[in-house]
Amino acid sequence: MPLSRSRAKIKTFKHLATLRQLWGWEGKQVVFTNGVFDILHAGHLQLLERARSLGDVLIVGVNSDASARRLGKGPGRPVNRLRDRAALLAALWCVDAVVPFSEDTPERLLARLRPDILVKGADYRKDRIAGARHAGRVIRVALKGGYSTTALIRRLQSRAGREA
Repeated sequence: MPLSRSRAKIKTFKHLATLRQLWGWEGKQVVFTNGVFDILHAGHLQLLERARSLGDVLIVGVNSDASARRLGKGPGRPVNRLRDRAALLAALWCVDAVVPFSEDTPERLLARLRPDILVKGADYRKDRIAGARHAGRVIRVALKGGYSTTALIRRLQSRAGREA
């Protein structure tokens, strides 16, 4: 059975490194962002669309399940498995490639890919952005107010508690 168009966007580190080289030869501006993207919401979409608008290609690094757990997001996180989170990201029009990584930060990935632009949310201080030295430039994007996976989970738990 052939891969779906979106599943084909999920790349191994090695394959993506080759594509990055090709995109560079083609003169394309490569943008990179990363995160857990546990429960995809409008805030994620806004960040991803903004990131894509800054270049020709958007690569999204997504934390593995073990990596997401080490980030201390809370009990039972991630809610969605890596395979599902990557598939949802890959299905978005603004995402050109998705690459899972198992480290706590995308430093090694960025060192190899050397994107033209690294995009992070404005909640990150510029001097605290992992891998920033490997990007041509870093752009911090304002976040959509009121959107957070952690806050969403808390609201759902609160509602479930009231209904019990």
